[in-house]
Amino acid sequence: MLFPTYPELGGQNVEDRVRVVIAEDSVLLREGLTRLLTDRGHDVVAGVGDGEALLKVVRELADGGELPDVVVADVRMPPTHTDEGVRAAIRLRRDHPGLGVLVLSQYVEEQYATELLANSSRGVGYLLKDRVAEVREFVDAVVRVARGGTALDPEVVAQLLGRSRKQDVLAALTPREREVLGLMAEGRTNSAIAKQLVISHGAVEKHVSNIFLKLGLSPSDGDHRRVLAVLTYLNS
Repeated sequence: MLFPTYPELGGQNVEDRVRVVIAEDSVLLREGLTRLLTDRGHDVVAGVGDGEALLKVVRELADGGELPDVVVADVRMPPTHTDEGVRAAIRLRRDHPGLGVLVLSQYVEEQYATELLANSSRGVGYLLKDRVAEVREFVDAVVRVARGGTALDPEVVAQLLGRSRKQDVLAALTPREREVLGLMAEGRTNSAIAKQLVISHGAVEKHVSNIFLKLGLSPSDGDHRRVLAVLTYLNS
């Protein structure tokens, strides 16, 4: 079966289009994001201006069997303009695990980025708003997150890691440890990794501990170590 194509997309098939909900309180920016995506053949199925409206519209779409592929949300939205957007994004990731979430921020807010990535790096993105000006990169990021990938602004990665990294940062890992880290980057739990690799849960825990040690992630980093290890892998 043949699908019509869009010249703006360089021959992209309709079957490759993604369905997007945009949450941004600035009407001008919201309309601009909508135009960027629709001009490239994607479907913006809803646009809202606050976190509560975002939760409501996604719930209604899900109830109708039309859950979008990805949500693009500003970190700060009404009424307090603090963390309404990212809180809504975190809740949506919990309620709809298959929904991609890409948040936009004026600057890197480490706490929010870490919380967003805490449970899984799959289908998640955190970009600075300046990145929107790079149209192709932004649209690619939206599509990548919609397809279950990750899109992290380089500034976000640099701040979360908090240190310079050599290009061969993963060189010290064994092939099995690289395999385990790759599965961690897909958002898999230790139990899921054990099942995938057909090894014991204890073996996975040992590999994960070795990964933390070799990447220089100390116990003082607490629960963030898993996130930082994944970020190291993704940016290597």
